[in-house]
Amino acid sequence: MKGIVMSKRTEERKERLLPSGVPRWVRCYDNGGETSDRYMVIFTGRYTHKTARQHWSLCMSASPFSPQGIGMHDTSPEQFDSPHGKWPPAIGRKCHLGTRIPFSSLPADCQKATIQDYRYLWDV
Repeated sequence: MKGIVMSKRTEERKERLLPSGVPRWVRCYDNGGETSDRYMVIFTGRYTHKTARQHWSLCMSASPFSPQGIGMHDTSPEQFDSPHGKWPPAIGRKCHLGTRIPFSSLPADCQKATIQDYRYLWDV
């Protein structure tokens, strides 16, 4: 962030939540193009004051900012990828949402949309 002076505490918090600019508390999925909203990002970690004790997700096409693209949010009282307390799949494994992928495998616009929402949710 250019031009903004952050306190040491704020800088440390930002580095904890966004190490090297990568959101720490997300899980990403790719369903291989079976649907128009191919990519799904699940925001994990503790609840924030903005989530009202709900789990948030972002479903999107490869171009979520395009007029023909898709970028929609959803909430649930349970995690989308690990209902009933089950463990989510490891990266490279599949579940009903598709194959779990690393954040770096998302298209650039999907990464941008994810970081925007992540910064909003965690006040980073």
